[in-house]
Amino acid sequence: MTNTYQVTSPLPGIFYRRPAPDVAEFVAEGSEIHRGEVIGLIEVMKQFSEVTADVDGILKSFYIENEAFIEPGQVIASIETQE
Repeated sequence: MTNTYQVTSPLPGIFYRRPAPDVAEFVAEGSEIHRGEVIGLIEVMKQFSEVTADVDGILKSFYIENEAFIEPGQVIASIETQE
């Protein structure tokens, strides 16, 4: 049985899918992901906070583009889990 877990934003700011402009994304859609793995960063006033996965599974999709503004509680991505 599969379930879908949604990763939501803990705070407002700019969401980054990459650690730097010239570096690959933390994780790509369709990739296996593990609990605690970083999927992105949120920047607030030049301070960066990591967004991590809370479950093991497959990152199915991102719902926000790289470098887009995000609100608290907004869905960032979905992870499909096996249970």
